[in-house]
Amino acid sequence: IYADPAKRLELYFRPKDPYCHPVCANRFPTSTMLLRVRRRTKKKQQLDLEEQIQPEVQFEMEILGIVTTVYKFQGMSDFQYLAMHSGPDGKQTSMYDKVLMLKPEKEEFFNRDLPLYIPPPIFSRLDTPVDYFYRPDIQHRQSANLVPSLFWAENLIGLSRARRPHNAIFVNFDDEEIPTKPLDAAVQNWKKVCTNPVDKKVEEELRKLFEVRPVWSRNAVKANISVHPDKLKVLLPYLAYYMLTGPWRSLWVRFGYDPRKHPEAKIYQVLDFRIRCGMKYGYAATDMPVKAKRSTYNYSLPITVKKQGSHTVSVHDLKQGLGSAGTSGAKKPPSSRYKLKESVYIFREGALPPYRQMFYQLCDLNVESLQKIIHRNDGTESECTERDGWCLAKTSDELRDSMSLMIKQIIRSTRPALFSNTTSSEDGKEQLAYESGEDEEDEEEEEEDFKPSDGSENEMETEILDYV
Repeated sequence: IYADPAKRLELYFRPKDPYCHPVCANRFPTSTMLLRVRRRTKKKQQLDLEEQIQPEVQFEMEILGIVTTVYKFQGMSDFQYLAMHSGPDGKQTSMYDKVLMLKPEKEEFFNRDLPLYIPPPIFSRLDTPVDYFYRPDIQHRQSANLVPSLFWAENLIGLSRARRPHNAIFVNFDDEEIPTKPLDAAVQNWKKVCTNPVDKKVEEELRKLFEVRPVWSRNAVKANISVHPDKLKVLLPYLAYYMLTGPWRSLWVRFGYDPRKHPEAKIYQVLDFRIRCGMKYGYAATDMPVKAKRSTYNYSLPITVKKQGSHTVSVHDLKQGLGSAGTSGAKKPPSSRYKLKESVYIFREGALPPYRQMFYQLCDLNVESLQKIIHRNDGTESECTERDGWCLAKTSDELRDSMSLMIKQIIRSTRPALFSNTTSSEDGKEQLAYESGEDEEDEEEEEEDFKPSDGSENEMETEILDYV
């Protein structure tokens, strides 16, 4: 516990009981001293029988060292759930000898008829009392007004906070028309936020990007322009619309441009690529030198320290120009403070992706062999399909297979011990199984602290709920 600053010290009142819930101590830094105190008592000689003897007491103190960390038990004890069964007569019977397997048992041990006993894994995620402010009247979320056609909308109580509307226009692959201008509300939102020269410059830079390339991913924009993420949420709906489905899904398209009518838009299509791992590929997930975007191990339990909440950004902060030259103490210059690394949207041979799942545009696959696969039907494109766009059928599958082989070679060169059992003759003939990820898109963006140097925690996940 001491080696991990994110853990809390657990105290079990019944250490031998696996169903005992502990109390947790929080870790605090301190600068105190550890003392050794000796108490020496010296008896005086008795001179008179009637006189009481007062022993002489002396204290000796010695400093043994400095204490830098302490653990304080500040929380309340949780409920204790015992493995007991209440009989018809109300008598409690212990079930520990029946539910705990202390040694290898025969089949009869598992086929016995026992009362149902399923202890809850946790009672409360909080061990400190908090004030609960009761509301006198029910207050409905503003999200209820978004669906007035539903008869129950006026009585809707949201389970989470209402999303901040950014007035983006969403387009499906089957929609006949595409928008040519933004919504009036999106224009007003940007005009309200764009109040300093830095914002004007960012707007011009993004306009130039859409002139060079009519289709962009949000991460690609972040890697080319230094703009605060909260401002980008307002700026993108002002200049582009969002594709929900099809080969350009989760991408931002310039107003007035329809990629379904232009075969040259093939190079802007999206490829959902996921690094394959498993024993059949020669390496497990734990051997991967690339971290996962999300993990169930990050779930915060009461035995772990909660991370600090991110600072909320108000409209006033945006007007003052977050990330502009006026911000003091910034480690990076304003021109690149919020820029992401190129690797968050560009794939190069010999380099591992920053995450196990990546969304690449085909033009950002900077490998000659991959570009040959993409441009096989140049000049002969006849139909734009929802699955393959302007490319030949199964083009995405071939790209994934080639990229997976490249990544396997990189891992092989950096960690040869993982492939010690494979022979060179098998390497040239191995065929990686098809592993499609088109049906597993991230539908919601987690609100996490922004890290300009590390890149987005979810590279190019669909940001639908951010812009509704």
